Amino acid sequence: MRYPLLLLVLLASLYASAQSWQETYDNVMNVGDDADETGELLEDSYELLEQLAGHPLDLNRCSREDLEQLPFLSAQQVMDLQEYLYRYGPMRSLGELRMVRSLDHAQLALLPFFVYVSDMPSEPTRSFPRLDTLLSRSRHTLSASLRVPFYKRLGDENGYLGYPYRHTVRYELTSGDYLRAGLVAAQDAGEPFFAAGNRWGYDYYSFYVQLKQLGRLSQLVAGRYKLAAGMGLVLGQSFQLGKLASLQSLGRTTATIRPHGSRSEADYFQGVAATVSLSRPLSLSAFLSYRPIDATLADSIAARTLITSGYHRTPLEMQKKGNTHMAAAGSRLAFRQGALRLGATAVFTRLDRRLEPLRTTLYRRHYAHGQHFVNMGIDYAYTHHRLALSGETATDGHGALATVNSVSMQPSARLSVMALQRFYSYRYTSLYGHSFGEGSRTQNESGIYLGATWNPLPHLRLQGYADYAYFPWARYLVSFSSHSYDFLLQATWQRGHFTVLARHRSRLRQRDNADKSALTANDEHRQRLAVTYDSRHGWTTRTQLDLANTFYEHADRGWLVSQHFALTASPVQLSLMAALFNTDSYQSRIYVYERQLQHEFAFPTYYGQGLRLAAYARCDLSSRLRLALRLGYTNYFDRSTIGTALQEIAHSHQTDLDLQLRWRL
Repeated sequence: MRYPLLLLVLLASLYASAQSWQETYDNVMNVGDDADETGELLEDSYELLEQLAGHPLDLNRCSREDLEQLPFLSAQQVMDLQEYLYRYGPMRSLGELRMVRSLDHAQLALLPFFVYVSDMPSEPTRSFPRLDTLLSRSRHTLSASLRVPFYKRLGDENGYLGYPYRHTVRYELTSGDYLRAGLVAAQDAGEPFFAAGNRWGYDYYSFYVQLKQLGRLSQLVAGRYKLAAGMGLVLGQSFQLGKLASLQSLGRTTATIRPHGSRSEADYFQGVAATVSLSRPLSLSAFLSYRPIDATLADSIAARTLITSGYHRTPLEMQKKGNTHMAAAGSRLAFRQGALRLGATAVFTRLDRRLEPLRTTLYRRHYAHGQHFVNMGIDYAYTHHRLALSGETATDGHGALATVNSVSMQPSARLSVMALQRFYSYRYTSLYGHSFGEGSRTQNESGIYLGATWNPLPHLRLQGYADYAYFPWARYLVSFSSHSYDFLLQATWQRGHFTVLARHRSRLRQRDNADKSALTANDEHRQRLAVTYDSRHGWTTRTQLDLANTFYEHADRGWLVSQHFALTASPVQLSLMAALFNTDSYQSRIYVYERQLQHEFAFPTYYGQGLRLAAYARCDLSSRLRLALRLGYTNYFDRSTIGTALQEIAHSHQTDLDLQLRWRL
């Protein structure tokens, strides 16, 4: 496979592509640096953005609530967009977005992927249409994806129950803003198909129906769905993409019910959820859920851990599939009047097995345990002119407290600043909580975050933040109270066809020494320099250098240089990435965005010495039929095998081919 791929590199180097929203988001939000700690949240967040990109909003017809679905907009920016439309009337082109002074480079780069301007604007329609009208306006989308590995893992020979192919089928029906229904069927490599515990074929199914604007019933979702409320202390199954993304949205609160259309088998509800408008300022949301979950069992009545990976490839993994059940119910009362928002949320959960993690291990001492769980919280948000306040305070069934509060100001069109404080007791537990923090757990942390975005010159944007966190209890690989510092500075210069991005991030953390008798420094410094040329005639090219310098008992260094090319020439899109990397160890690993097929997510990890090549091609065979493929090749120079245990590949190189066919009616 080496020579065809090298030939593909030479051919594709003649071209290059308009960036996808995924690539744009990674460039402006610094997402990849947090990929190792928030992988599941990142995957679900990308699926949310994929859904929003697939159903863009008409700026001239959408409501404030519609704009608030876009998680990268701050409350101030949503308000300013609405004010602009009210004052000057419908927009004639997306170029008018530059007239909204609070929108900076990040939002101006991202919004065209998620909004459009209609030729014949009109006021939003909020009455549910007749059934025959609804069905006559419906659109159907069916897609199928397949990954073919050109290698064998050890488990493919002896260990896995199924074949080595990964495949997914998706169906979705939509009708305007009123109806959305879908089915996702997914199979991971190594999982049995119509065999060995999967008698219904696919290992995983997700299904949903969503209705909106049914009079006072503003939203109803049945099947599998996600919930978010406030700032995520009680319900945080929503958008989580790191600290720079929080600076973009300036700590905005959320209150959403949305279908779960992802492959992810973690962190969702199954049942029914609805929001009812009680009066103009008051609304009530409620949900019921009952679903199976995977667990490692301690005995017949207790579970050690809840498993969210979704893998069922071996007999042992298959035994854990759906062996525990979780029932949940909750409600939220929300008040909204002008610039003020208030909300109160309560959630009750019961497991049919008692959750008993091994709490003799110090860092697990305060993990969630028991059979019944209760969480309650109140949240607030206030937006007025250039000032926004938001926050949430929550407690669990044991009286432990968690609170997070933010204030953001935009004193001028060129400057915005944000401060965020959080305190999460080491005893606070929430099965569904995900809020701002240094790690993935909303527990055992207090800290302060300060960030700013400044445009000192018309073509220059500076962004930065400083975050301090203190952890009073032990953490994984940290046996004592500890603290961390996180600093980031990013400069983006854009002039004509060129964009230059320079970024430096330092994370100063602590970790156990070799004999766990004391803490020692675990420092990490990462830099990125990227130069992008956008021809504005359908092709773009970017050259990027990533550096990593880490220190834990000894210094580790790494670098990666990558070149991105692509072309958009309807009906074809082509893109290619070539990267050469050299790191001392996994400690100095580097993440770089790599374009995937629709609904797919990946931030590949590069460490050791090697070469990575990836090609993406998409062709609209007709107005209804689209074919896409992605070919990836990695060759390591410093090893003779790849992976460990059943994932081991007995070669120094691997090649994967992804195919996707989408039909839309």
